[in-house]
Parts: sequence; C-alpha cells; structure tokens
Amino acid sequence: MDIELKKINDFVWEIPKSGPMKVPAVVYSSEKLLKVIKKDQTLEQLRNVACLKGIQNKAYAMPDAHQGYGFPIGGVAAFDMDEGIISPGGVGFDINCGVKMLTTQFYLEQIKPKIKQLINEIFNNVPVGVGRKSDLYLERKEFNEMLENGLKWALSKGYCTKDDMKRTEEEGCIEYADPSKISERAYSRGKSQLCTLGAGNHFIEIQKVDEIYDVDTAKKFGIEKENQICFTVHCGSRGFGHQIASDYIKKMESEYGFENLPDRQLINAPIKSKLGQDYLKAMSAAANFGFVNRQIIAHRIRKAFEKVFGIENPQEKIRMLYGICHNIAKIEEHIIDGKTKNLCVHRKGATRSFGPGRKEIPEVYRDTGQPVLIPGTMGTASYILVGTKKAEEMSFGSSAHGAGRVMSRNQAKREFRAEEIQSKLKQEKDIELKGASFKGIAEESPGAYKDIDEVIKVTKEAGLAKPVARVVPVAVIKG
Repeated sequence: MDIELKKINDFVWEIPKSGPMKVPAVVYSSEKLLKVIKKDQTLEQLRNVACLKGIQNKAYAMPDAHQGYGFPIGGVAAFDMDEGIISPGGVGFDINCGVKMLTTQFYLEQIKPKIKQLINEIFNNVPVGVGRKSDLYLERKEFNEMLENGLKWALSKGYCTKDDMKRTEEEGCIEYADPSKISERAYSRGKSQLCTLGAGNHFIEIQKVDEIYDVDTAKKFGIEKENQICFTVHCGSRGFGHQIASDYIKKMESEYGFENLPDRQLINAPIKSKLGQDYLKAMSAAANFGFVNRQIIAHRIRKAFEKVFGIENPQEKIRMLYGICHNIAKIEEHIIDGKTKNLCVHRKGATRSFGPGRKEIPEVYRDTGQPVLIPGTMGTASYILVGTKKAEEMSFGSSAHGAGRVMSRNQAKREFRAEEIQSKLKQEKDIELKGASFKGIAEESPGAYKDIDEVIKVTKEAGLAKPVARVVPVAVIKG
C-alpha cells in the first residue's frame, strides 16, 4: 500500500493524518535519503506509531531512520501520562544503547607510533564480540546496587569521576530503576556482560578532530584544534536489556493482547498501569546497566592510554565530553498546545537534542545546549553537534543517532569481505581495524550504511542540531 507523503520543504515530509492515525507523522529527510527509506517498511511503521493511544503532536522519523521492531529505528513519539502508553518496541531491545565520547590532550603525531600497541591493549582489556564474557563479576546484591545507582555505583568503585557523571545524560542514573522488576533470566544473562562491548554495530574508535565548525562551542566541549585525539564507545545493555524487552513484550501480550493494534510488534501497556510502571522500572534498570557498561569500558581505555603512553592521572587528562542514550523512554516536560505537560518520550535510535537552558543539561553546557554525538561507520566521519531550541519544537528535542543501515547484515556478509575492508581502510585512509571476527567486520561495512554526511546535512538544515566538529577514525575496534 502506497503511503501519501507531502513535501513541506527540502528536508521535511509529512504523512497526513488519515484513517486510524491520531496525529500526522513527520519524516526529516532529503530526496536522496528518502529513496533509501522507501525501500523498507519505515514509513508504514511510522504511520502505525501515529495510531497509538495517547500520542501527542506527531510521530517523527529522524534522517537516519530505517525499519525496526514495531517502531522504526530513528523513531520518536511522546505519549500523554494519563491516556498514553509505553511500548518496548518504542525503546528497542538494546535498552540504552548509546555513545560516550572523551577528549584527550594527545595529538595524532604523539600517538601514531604506538597506535597498534594502544588498540591491542584495549582489545585485551575489554571483552569484544559475540559470547565474550566479562572478568568483572558481581554477586546479585551488588548487581542490584549497580542497577539502582548507575554511575553513582561506578563512582564509589573508582570507575568514574564526578565530572564523568555530570557530563552524562541523567548523570548516569535513571531514578525509576527497580531491580525487583527484572527476571532471573535477565540477571543470568547480564551478570557476565558488564564491561563487554558486544558485537553488531558496537565499537570503540580512536579518532582525530578533522574539522571544527563552531570554535567557541567546541572549546566548551573540550575540542581545541585539528588532529586532537578523542575516543568514542558505542554499546548498550547487551543481553540484559534484550531479555527485559523480551520478558515485557510477552507480559504485555498476555495481559492486553494485540488485536486492536496496527502491528503486533507495537504491543504496549498503559503508562499508568501496574505493568506499564513495572516495565518503566525494569527498563530504567537496564538503562543504568548501559551507563555503567560504557563507563567501565572508558575507564579501561583510560588505563590503556596510561600504560602505553606513561601518563599520570588519566582521569584528569582524558576528559568526558558527554554520554548519551539512543534507546530509551523518559518522562520529560514539553509544551503541547501552549501548556507544559509531562510526557513519556520514546526515542528509539534517536539522540536527545535539547537547546540552551533546559534543566536536564549539565550546568557546564547549559548556555550552549546539549552535546549531540552522531557516529558514522568504521572508515567514515562522526560528528559532534549541539542541540537547539528548534528541535524541542520540532521533535521533542530529538535528533539522529548515526548513519542508519541501508542493507541487512546478511546482505552485507554476501556483498563485502572483511579482509578487503581491513586492507582498504589501511591503504586508503590509514585506519587500523581490529575485530573479534571477520563476520562482524563484513556485517558492519561502511557500504551497509547511509551517507553520514547527508544525514548531518539534513539534521543541520532541518534545525534538529547544529554541527560543532567533525572527527574521523584513526583506529577501530569492532565486535
């Protein structure tokens, strides 16, 4: 079935409200990206989201949107706290998959002679790939404390500084977390996965600053000049979050059914119901796991720099820029019809992009706006942006989260060879690539993703976020 798509301008498209849709749907895209989006079920999924009970304003798809489970990846929707719902499909299976970026006082010429030694040290200290288990095991009592307290727990164990906490979304702890709402199966899967990168699109990148667009904001973010070294960690709550999503999908199907939904994968519960609240609490526990997971990995990367380059006090010389969530549902204040309301905002494969002044933004960034981190793929650029007040009006303060896939992992494995990717990145871009498996490298080939520069162009022109700096990889670790 063809979906009517009305062009508002070169970067904004609308699916008008019709049939069971309760609100219109908006796609932030260019003609070029739209051709890719139309190849899968993204538009149909977005239209279905617009049919959900209690949805406010509009359903949104970010420039990197592609087909997901129920909600499109790159989908944003907000729901009324009295009449609305909460949906695991609107959060995603890898709860609080997100990005943490740190800046260093090193420059390319300083680290280049030891780059292989550095990535080998990181690879040896951060379990990478499918099935790799952590050497950090927590008994159930302490595991629960970690889930409840997030980065406050990490701070007490020396994995984190107060500055790290302040420069992380929600200061690395979502207060609704309640470990009693998770299953034994979730605990069993999660207990061996803290401080593991996993596979899929998760990565660690050592990067250099390639271009600065906004000098003043860049300096506030800790970015001084070109060739400065920084690094990014991208991962989430691993099998722990996946199990929580699976558990609550089954519970919601059992209690509420899916007969009246446009898609079974949009299973949900009323946000005020006991089951809806239980999921919110379990999801928040998984989000705190994700915050801690990225933090401990960053801690070990700091230690790798300390060992390889002989630096002292790496926590002072390698500073947090920001840590963000991609897959999350949060209770936030937004203006609807001129009135401030609490809403349950689902961001699935989307980054919060608040403009200056929001109370949720760390004080150090409150006059600039929230840092927005949009990674590309191995071999392509990644971008540091800043949130805008316009985004709060256009998308509940949301932006893209990455390049967005254009082909399945199976197709990528058929079309690309890991050895060729590795060789090409080294020869053409002087990028060191180390992966846990050839399969994982092939699945994540740059050719399997959209053009990150086009995604950023749409993000900028639509007003969802403003570019601050561009970074490119020097070394990449993949699952």
